[in-house]
Amino acid sequence: MQNGTLLAAVDLGSNSFRLEIGRFDHGQINRTEYLKETVRQGNGLDADRNLTPEAMQRGWDCLARFGERLAGFKKHQVRAVATQTLREARNRDEFLVRAHKILGFPIDVVSGREEARLIYQGVAHMLPQSDERRLVVDIGGRSTEMIVGRGLEARTMESYRVGSVAWSMKYFPDGQFSARAFDMAEIAAKAVLEEAVNVYRAEAWDVAYGSSGTIGAVSDVLTAAGWPPGLVTREGLDWLLDRLVKAQSADRLKIEGMKDDRRPVIGGGVSVLRAVFGLLGIERMEAAQGALRHGVLYDLLEREQERTDLRSISVKRLVAKFDADAIQAQRVDRVAKHLFRMAGAGLPAAESERLQRKLEWAAQLHEIGSQISHSDYHKHGAYILDNADAPGFALPELHRLSLLVLGHRGKLRKLDVDFEDRPFIAQLLCLRLAVILCHARRDPDLKGLQLEAGAEPGRFFVLNCRPGWAEAFPQSAHLLREEVLAWQKTPWTLIVSGL
Repeated sequence: MQNGTLLAAVDLGSNSFRLEIGRFDHGQINRTEYLKETVRQGNGLDADRNLTPEAMQRGWDCLARFGERLAGFKKHQVRAVATQTLREARNRDEFLVRAHKILGFPIDVVSGREEARLIYQGVAHMLPQSDERRLVVDIGGRSTEMIVGRGLEARTMESYRVGSVAWSMKYFPDGQFSARAFDMAEIAAKAVLEEAVNVYRAEAWDVAYGSSGTIGAVSDVLTAAGWPPGLVTREGLDWLLDRLVKAQSADRLKIEGMKDDRRPVIGGGVSVLRAVFGLLGIERMEAAQGALRHGVLYDLLEREQERTDLRSISVKRLVAKFDADAIQAQRVDRVAKHLFRMAGAGLPAAESERLQRKLEWAAQLHEIGSQISHSDYHKHGAYILDNADAPGFALPELHRLSLLVLGHRGKLRKLDVDFEDRPFIAQLLCLRLAVILCHARRDPDLKGLQLEAGAEPGRFFVLNCRPGWAEAFPQSAHLLREEVLAWQKTPWTLIVSGL
């Protein structure tokens, strides 16, 4: 990464959408611009967990404004992530397809634990270097993340489905406050968070930090009232609760330090925060400067190099966990990337490298389901990836890998894929051919084999074999003939010459 490069993170939260732009300078990212809009998508989920048209429109309108600011940024400079509301929404694809076009960049829906990891990264990078054990809590609109870590390493991460927007809608309808409503909301939050008690017990951490929305808002109010700056205490929470109950409603609340966009969700946020303090025995919590968006920015840096890309580590852990044949995986990996370099000769170098890295992951993972089933291992491998917690990966990334694993053998028509996606089709073909060529579980003879892709808009690939190759490797030749037939049932054509 060149010094001076601009990087941008877009956070599609349940309460607010945020855009953070920073400039890379000798390993650090310094803010150049920050935009925030209160979108409240979290209260736009209906009873069937579908986003309402109004909620989707609010999101699209905000992303259009962000997209205008990001005009001119390259793909590797921007990452957009979505959290709990879009994890829950049944119709999220409808929102995301248009959102991608409007913003101009893909949007990754991240799992709860991946969100927690990114939050910790954001908080840790904005704190002084220290060996202290840190508890980081982030109360969002529809989820609360808790992380224990040390330095830049998040060690224990979890996400709980309780947040300021969801709790405000449920326990403080129309913004009405009462002591009984706060009691009920806090008890309900404790019920959801109860399993955190043993995991995040007081002896597991030294200092508690609170990230982002709710905790930042509470800290601002307490500071304005004369409490120590940047600090939330039990006494401060008791004082704030008393003020909220006396106000009786969000509309009537007159309190210095609270922004107008925070009033409608402060009841739910305070209830969840009090539950966290009570369950974990927290006496004081420091308001952190870092948040999810900062973690996303630093994650962009780590993804630049394979040695620092956490996704590569997650792949290795999955391979080890499911005891896949590592030697065969490496063999398939080498052949698949060799074929892809030939088929994708016209791609820009950076794009080719990125696609090869993901093809490598698919090759390493293609047999992880073999411990479950010999005949249907590709189906089990795909299921594992679609349901795994794999740090560093967004849910769409894992699903794309699962499709490669599912499609590396067998019928192609069963795959729910976009056959207009030429890079993905090239990855899939190269993986399938590599598995065929390595079927004997030994290094194949690739001398004279050439793979060419038809120029756009052509939908075909040509695999050229040297004279005598088919006679020397009759089983491989037979499998290639079967592969030609498999592709005939798709919009693409595979031509194999020399068989």
